[in-house]
Amino acid sequence: MHARFLQPDIFKVTCGAGAVTNTFTLVLTVASQETDGFRRFLRSAKHFNYTIKVLGGGETWEGGDYMSPPGGGQKVRLLKSALEDIQEENKVILFVDSYDVIFSSGPKELLKKFQQAKHRVVFSAETLIWPDRHLEDKHPHVREGKRFLGAGGFIGYAPNLKKMVSDWSGADSDSDQLYFTKIYINPEKRKSINITLDSKCRLFQNLHGALDEVVLKFEDGRVRARNVLYDTLPVIIHGNGPTKLQINYLGNYIPNLWTFETGCTICNENLRPLSGLQVGLTEYPGVVIGIFIQQPTPFVTVFFERLLNLKYPKNRIQLFIYNQVKYYESHHEPHVRTFLEYHESEYQGVKLIGPEEDIDPVTSRNIGFEMCRDNIDCEYFFSIDVDVVLKNEDTLRILIELNKPFIAPMMTKPGRLWTNFWGALSADGYYARSEDYVDIVQGHRVGLWNVPYVSHIFLIKADALRTDLKDPDLFESATLDPDMAFCSKVRNKGVFMFVTNMHTYGRVLSTENYQTNHLHNDLWQMFENPVEWEERYIHENYSKVLKDAFIETPCPDVYWFPVFTDVACKHLIEEMEHFGQWSGGGNDNRIQGGYENVPTIDIHMNQIGYEKEWHKFLLDYVAPVTEQMYPGYYTRAQFDLAFVVRYKPDEQPALRPHHDASTFTINIALNQVGIDYQGGGCRFLRYNCSIKAPRRGWALMHPGRLTHYHEGLPTVEGVRYIVVSFVDP
Repeated sequence: MHARFLQPDIFKVTCGAGAVTNTFTLVLTVASQETDGFRRFLRSAKHFNYTIKVLGGGETWEGGDYMSPPGGGQKVRLLKSALEDIQEENKVILFVDSYDVIFSSGPKELLKKFQQAKHRVVFSAETLIWPDRHLEDKHPHVREGKRFLGAGGFIGYAPNLKKMVSDWSGADSDSDQLYFTKIYINPEKRKSINITLDSKCRLFQNLHGALDEVVLKFEDGRVRARNVLYDTLPVIIHGNGPTKLQINYLGNYIPNLWTFETGCTICNENLRPLSGLQVGLTEYPGVVIGIFIQQPTPFVTVFFERLLNLKYPKNRIQLFIYNQVKYYESHHEPHVRTFLEYHESEYQGVKLIGPEEDIDPVTSRNIGFEMCRDNIDCEYFFSIDVDVVLKNEDTLRILIELNKPFIAPMMTKPGRLWTNFWGALSADGYYARSEDYVDIVQGHRVGLWNVPYVSHIFLIKADALRTDLKDPDLFESATLDPDMAFCSKVRNKGVFMFVTNMHTYGRVLSTENYQTNHLHNDLWQMFENPVEWEERYIHENYSKVLKDAFIETPCPDVYWFPVFTDVACKHLIEEMEHFGQWSGGGNDNRIQGGYENVPTIDIHMNQIGYEKEWHKFLLDYVAPVTEQMYPGYYTRAQFDLAFVVRYKPDEQPALRPHHDASTFTINIALNQVGIDYQGGGCRFLRYNCSIKAPRRGWALMHPGRLTHYHEGLPTVEGVRYIVVSFVDP
């Protein structure tokens, strides 16, 4: 279970007690549940060998929280009871909150600074007075520093603390802050108990009202917080009030969770190894993968291919697929249907919500969560939006092994600083850039990062969904978008949202300008999603053309190299046939003047609105080859004509000898000789050189005018398609 109740009252953690330099020091704290914040507190205590005793285990918390009216009286009651069992006169007690507190240094430094204060009780100090501003004038003035008491942390000798709480008789919901404040502003009680404030934050740093004062200090393989206003190094950092995001940020580093010398020191702690488990059995954790299609999105077919390739046993996966593309109801149905037709039986189960069910996106998220909550076999819910490019086939395994209640893989957009997480929030709850954001995105800092917002993809433990996150309105808000509302509620429930950049996981597509008026709309994604376009449509060996001279010369000054994938060839053919307006092979009103010397049965790129994309293709993938193979010639990749030609025995089987109206010509075979058609090819008459077995996706590049007089050889069976471009006419 994610947040379990602590055992009643005697829950005690001794963190390396043998190394404590003063055996008369005890840390008391109050915690009713074992949350992520509490585990962070204990880890920092263990790092410095503090001895911790936890009060309130097993009790229901009635003391309020920072978002509600004053509370905390329950802590005073528990402290009073605990102090009754302590008889040592010289026992030093540190009493602190736990869920939002981190130790930045050890007990030796704490005791030294406490003794230097020369008082029997030292309270943390705050810039802001709370909860009763009318008491401001009654607070003693200090020569320098903060003058208002903070009840979230104080240290003192046991007898003095006993005396301080001896009069407590309030309710658990009463204010501990107000109780201690009234003692402090009473001169007689203040003197009798011998209380002072840590005005310059030498022991305690309260973050509320002091965010501009606190920075991270990296030095000699160690990291801690520094107060730049007073030039002090606080021992204890408290994210009091509305500063939970800031304590989370500092907690990514303090104490020594990440340093420049060591990198991440906790990334291999408390793992859940999956190696060695038998794939065919039920040893792997059960996972529900939620797939959400909420808008027209490019490369959905590729998304399902990557999903299929995840290295995780499919018999331990249930799929929840939500396809509700409003106003484009049928756009992605063929993609989903084809995937399920071939692969549904491989998975443990599949639940599909289609457009016809008219379920809104927020409800779909809740239905997905319920599918996991209600299945006793489900241990994780893996949420993926369909615009995620999941490149790393081990992503699901990696996230499970990291063993966090909530964790997301960092996703990027090529050439941009955009990611699927925010490092900080603005005052109104929107995006703000944290100091370490760029370093994390660019991989200069690698590790696990507690962040305030993630989107698009995350893994969440089913235990968290059944306990802390069991509410049915997690995505609902009157002011925030559903994703922001969800993250806000996860944070407010005390669940840490981690993002990891320890591996490269993938990217997120741009969907803003995705058009759906073509058969294969992904062909038009060269500008919005160039990396995905290249992976889908450019031949896997194209990179070798320039790097390894992976190029052939079948005829003089004719160069042959791979450029298109089979998918690119298939999509271009289908796009043209879908458009269907093939020329008649005679006079052509598409050309200026209407006359074509050697006409073909073809469709021009500009007829389907592909001229801008084709020009970019020529610039990015043809021009570099041209400039390497024809030294001294530099092309701007201008073209008047670019078209797909169709050869059929009963339509136009061949093309008579001719020169091209170009400086050079590109001719790419779109289908396969011997399979799709028989015959065909190209013959250069001057050299009596023929290429009779053109390879699908390979480009022939040759001079157009003067030297390379050529003809199209007859296609005797089937249908042959080529794409031709006259470059630099």
